[in-house]
Amino acid sequence: MTLRTSRPARAGQYFALLGYLVFLAFPFLWLISTAFKPPRELGSLHPTWIPKNPTLDNFRQAFEEQPLLQAAANSLIAALCAALIAVVIATPMAYVMARHRNKLSAAATGWVVISQAFPFVLVIIPLFLILKNLHLINSLVGLVMVYVVWSLPFALWMLVGYVRAVPRELEEAASVDGAGRLRTLVSVTAPLLAPGIVATALFAFITAWNEFFFALVLLKTPEKQTLPVVLTHFLGAEGVADLGPLAAAAFLATLPSLVVFAIIQKRITGGMMAGAVKA
Repeated sequence: MTLRTSRPARAGQYFALLGYLVFLAFPFLWLISTAFKPPRELGSLHPTWIPKNPTLDNFRQAFEEQPLLQAAANSLIAALCAALIAVVIATPMAYVMARHRNKLSAAATGWVVISQAFPFVLVIIPLFLILKNLHLINSLVGLVMVYVVWSLPFALWMLVGYVRAVPRELEEAASVDGAGRLRTLVSVTAPLLAPGIVATALFAFITAWNEFFFALVLLKTPEKQTLPVVLTHFLGAEGVADLGPLAAAAFLATLPSLVVFAIIQKRITGGMMAGAVKA
């Protein structure tokens, strides 16, 4: 029996969805508008959505004032390494936790969920002392280690759900056909987990790309700072922002996240469809 939604209720749902989309899109659209406005329009008492005299000077000034390319390269290295390492570690752990359910795996799952509630401030002092003893302060290696540890619980929790979605019957059928454990994992389970692994890696990448607090505390020299930290350099000593270049730099820093989110959406949808067909 199919429940049909009345037209007024459906119209209300679409209206609420539209309002939510406008709420999400407003900051980004205003950021784009600000990035292309000349200084005279930025100081106007009656700002407009569309710049009257759009300019690229804000982008040029942003690159001249701050090492954005170097900062973007640092963020890219840290985010890519953290995402890859986290997925490599989390995938076999997630498989064991999903396939061998016992009190230990249940406790591990509970710890994963609880660890996500820890605030950054709670761990930054012991984390700083540990990295200092390892001589990894002001080092991208140390930052990558922090990102891996911080993103690992979420990656593990996410992959456990994907592993549980793979029917055991497929692995049992492969075993009956004579395939060994390793071959079953490589030939049967891994292809079905591929969309989940990709989605998890992309989420970990976005988390590391946008992370600010750890990078601010652990990286000291400008040559090693990541993009979110460098964006704060557009703020003056008295907290006055150089609004045009800041908006331009922030717009460029946002683009990779948007591209990755678009990829995530396609991969998740493709993985769900593939799983439905194979199941």
